[in-house]
Amino acid sequence: MTTRLFLSTAALVISGPVFAADIFIAEPEPVEFVRVCDAYGSGYFYIPGTQTCMRLSGHVRAELKAGDNVHSYNKRKSRNTYAWRARGELRFDTVSDTELGSLRTVIELRTQWDDGADRINGQLRFGYMDLNGLRVGVDESIFWHWTGYLGKMVNDDVVDPGMYQRSNVISYTYMADNGFSAILGIEQGSDAGSDDTGNNYSRNDSGFRVGPDNGISIADEPGVHRFHSGSLIRDYTPNVLFGAKYAQNWGSITAVGAYDSEWDSWAAKIRADIHATDQLSLWFMVGYKSNDDYYAYDAAYTKKKNNGQDYYFRLHTTQYGDWGGDWIVWGGAAYALTDRTILNTQLTYDDTSVFSASTNVTHMLVPGLNVIPEFTYVHHGDNTKWDDGSRVTFQGQDAFQGAIRLQRNF
Repeated sequence: MTTRLFLSTAALVISGPVFAADIFIAEPEPVEFVRVCDAYGSGYFYIPGTQTCMRLSGHVRAELKAGDNVHSYNKRKSRNTYAWRARGELRFDTVSDTELGSLRTVIELRTQWDDGADRINGQLRFGYMDLNGLRVGVDESIFWHWTGYLGKMVNDDVVDPGMYQRSNVISYTYMADNGFSAILGIEQGSDAGSDDTGNNYSRNDSGFRVGPDNGISIADEPGVHRFHSGSLIRDYTPNVLFGAKYAQNWGSITAVGAYDSEWDSWAAKIRADIHATDQLSLWFMVGYKSNDDYYAYDAAYTKKKNNGQDYYFRLHTTQYGDWGGDWIVWGGAAYALTDRTILNTQLTYDDTSVFSASTNVTHMLVPGLNVIPEFTYVHHGDNTKWDDGSRVTFQGQDAFQGAIRLQRNF
């Protein structure tokens, strides 16, 4: 009995490795880790299995404004409570090398909640392809992105609320090695007024007038241009834009021009940026446009004033120069107080005597999170009136606003 137990145990010990050798263990699949793609800048990585590089970026913003509505042009400018906004943006940039040069794509999505309601929901903010300088898709108008944004302000577009328009565009950008670049493009225009939905004022209204300097009183007869806020083309003639830029270590000089085929008008801007010191940068820009200003009767404000005068507010028409009168001037500065805190200021004045001034401090609380308190002042001019005594809404009045913005960039 003992002998048989011993022999059985020995057989199991000897045969054990044979059974183990017969068991198949699957090899793990090779893992392809995300590789950094630093040839096109920070944040890019290779899309696994391709030679295309991608970067994800965006921001989340919370913003409060109190006091007057400095963007208002009609009815009323005072607020009874805060203007409260939250915004989220997500941007996808891709780039790869081809036999025809760099192929880039941009998709930017925006969602915005204003004062208790969705104002922008899943908007395709940008969506274009760019092959070695040839760009096709929807983008901000060349008239604005070529010269760059204005001062780094919350309220940088008070006097020119039609800026930041987007359009379907076909353009080509040439870049030389000596700092010179040029752009030529055609655009479809926009029929939605300002990108800020709160700035789309009267459309297809009645009782239009042109500016007092044109010597025409009432313009509501059948032959008057049918108003539609924006510059969307209605035939096969596109809007044509062109620009040039020269940039060096000291700064840059930029010029841009645009022909609006729908309004048969043109506009142009020239800008200078100067790096005065390591801490101080300055910029100055002038603009001129050929289209007339048109005004609509402001029934609400006329009733409110009840002084025997009629009031009219300026309509937003062409996106290429949506300021009052023929000309406008901008100027601003940025001064680095510390490596985390920058003082910004901007002044604007147009041909209808509308003046705005904004100043803020941009402070980086922690890397990626900025807090920006800002103060804005607007004067609505006091000299414009028609022969019958009618005046522009808010004429001679001032507006004051305080704002604070928190923004997380990633």
